[in-house]
Amino acid sequence: RGKASAEIQATIGKTLFKIQDEYGRIIYYESRDYLISSADLILKGAVTIPMKGDEIIENGFIYEVMAPANEPEWRYSDTYRNTLRIHTKRMS
Repeated sequence: RGKASAEIQATIGKTLFKIQDEYGRIIYYESRDYLISSADLILKGAVTIPMKGDEIIENGFIYEVMAPANEPEWRYSDTYRNTLRIHTKRMS
């Protein structure tokens, strides 16, 4: 985020979104998800949450944090809020 960055271990996943457009058509959107420990996302010395537009770099590819149709870009993946599921789209 800006010049701040963090190196974090992640598990790769996916989410299939089912979105209805203004014409009633169903559009399926699959995001590449990164599941990380919520305590591991530390920027500038503070634990934080993902933000739309943040970038994740994996094996030279850039994935931008985003989700379709006003869905949240991330969510907690467990009852105790220990794991974040971050939705992304490959940009390069």
